[in-house]
Amino acid sequence: MEKIGLIAGRGNFPILFSQEAADSGYSVIAIAVKGNTRGCLKKYADKLFWIKVTEFKDIAAKFKQEGVSKAAMAGQINPYFLFNPKIMSNPDVRDFFGKIEDRRADTIFNAFTRRLQGAGLELIDSTAFLAKYMPKDGVLSKRKPTETEGKDISFGFTIARHLGVMDIGQSVCVKNGVILAVESIEGTDNTVRRAKSLARSSVVLVKTAKPNQDMRFDVPVVGLKTIRNLPRGSCLAFEAEKTLFLDQKEAFALADKKDITIVARKFLIA
Repeated sequence: MEKIGLIAGRGNFPILFSQEAADSGYSVIAIAVKGNTRGCLKKYADKLFWIKVTEFKDIAAKFKQEGVSKAAMAGQINPYFLFNPKIMSNPDVRDFFGKIEDRRADTIFNAFTRRLQGAGLELIDSTAFLAKYMPKDGVLSKRKPTETEGKDISFGFTIARHLGVMDIGQSVCVKNGVILAVESIEGTDNTVRRAKSLARSSVVLVKTAKPNQDMRFDVPVVGLKTIRNLPRGSCLAFEAEKTLFLDQKEAFALADKKDITIVARKFLIA
């Protein structure tokens, strides 16, 4: 059985990847990050190794020992480690970040990818086995967007795309043509919370891929947690075929209960 490596971060993404890779006939060798990865991943991987954020330099060697030549990254690593003095003072971490120009997501991931490739490890798309979890264009919920929401969706896509160009974030919350919150390091869930505190009612959340999205990492993800965070009567719109939608059955059921509309839309450049 061919082996596939998994660098597992937070959330259900790594679990879903493991399940689908196994169903496709692969043996999953996972490296989990302490303080980030869910412990239940051990149920879905054939082998699981735990490391600290400061031990990322050991990833390629661990995979090589297991006979793994291809791996994927699934799930975010908590970005707040960038502000942890104990972690950032580690010689290996300090050396890594001392060689990059800035600490935007693409800059960090590309540098990390080059390091893995230099050690003989090929990084594959994180969505390699997950095409069925990336919805195509259309309204996915029972409720369709209103005319006002439709305008906000189009406006939000334009703004979110600009955020992606600059590698700032992937999401924006708008309402009646007003930008309530844009995503940066805090993530989508916290962006929604900020928007809710301002609107005190429903909002339109738009999430897009970057114009030149590298599907090996930082892929847009939405799911049940997203729906839980949105106020009743809100709208979730995301880029079709480039956004991973987790826990769909539960998310759709809750969306219908909260009168939330869910839309997948192809982004068309004017």
